[in-house]
Amino acid sequence: MTRWSGTAGFHGRPAPVASSRLTHAIAASLALGALTLCLVVAVTVLSSNISMATAFPA
Repeated sequence: MTRWSGTAGFHGRPAPVASSRLTHAIAASLALGALTLCLVVAVTVLSSNISMATAFPA
């Protein structure tokens, strides 16, 4: 039984799945989402620290 080259595995030339513009747009939106999440976490931590620092008088 003869095995032909390029019939199995990942030896062929990779086919493009999406355009580079789409890939860059997805990467940019993911980066923007990560930055937004970091800002939300930072504001939440800072506001909780401020609320803990201002103790209510009993």
